[in-house]
Amino acid sequence: MPPRQGGSRIRANLDCVSAPTREDRAEARWPVIVALLGAGGITFALPHSLVLGPRWLLPTILAPLLLVATLAHRAQNHRFDRILGFALSTVVTFGLAGSLALLITSLPSKSEAPSALLGSAAALWVMNILVFAIWYWRLDAGGPHAREARGRHTAGAFFFPQMMDGAPIEDPDSWSPRFVDYVFLAFNTSTAFSPTDTAVLSRWAKVLSMTQAVISLLIVAILASRAVGML
Repeated sequence: MPPRQGGSRIRANLDCVSAPTREDRAEARWPVIVALLGAGGITFALPHSLVLGPRWLLPTILAPLLLVATLAHRAQNHRFDRILGFALSTVVTFGLAGSLALLITSLPSKSEAPSALLGSAAALWVMNILVFAIWYWRLDAGGPHAREARGRHTAGAFFFPQMMDGAPIEDPDSWSPRFVDYVFLAFNTSTAFSPTDTAVLSRWAKVLSMTQAVISLLIVAILASRAVGML
């Protein structure tokens, strides 16, 4: 009598169904697109004196780059998508740095009203979170494409609590950080001036975290307090 193979076939089929594919692990890009557009749109919340060039310049640069990057991602041209991603991140970083420099240089002249100064500081604080969250997401563990290809996230520039053995998460074998995890990391760094539940492991990540904390400290502790003192 030939051996029964039905059970082994069922188990093989179940393994194929339960094993996550790269498409299952693929991260949606719309949160990053919203963050980039939000960082560019913050220029409309700033006075003209705190924006490099016209207010529409930064969103106008970002929009076509985002469109081409989205098309490259859908076409699975990961190399071109990665290059455009770095270009987008660099553009919003220059926008943040330029507005921050203009804000600092405008303090001695007291050309801005206290309420406008407070609003500008708050807008740049939010932009600071978005810009660094994009960089963390872009660089950690080789970037989003490398993380998706790897499957389970076991190594990177940051040690998330979900990476611990026995972490109470639904699917520990296929867990990988998403953009919201990096936004949470950037928010904590800007709020507490240091990461909270996530350890920073690599040197480049430590430099970025220190830079973000310094910018946040400059915006919140110096610029906002100066504006309050002028009220």
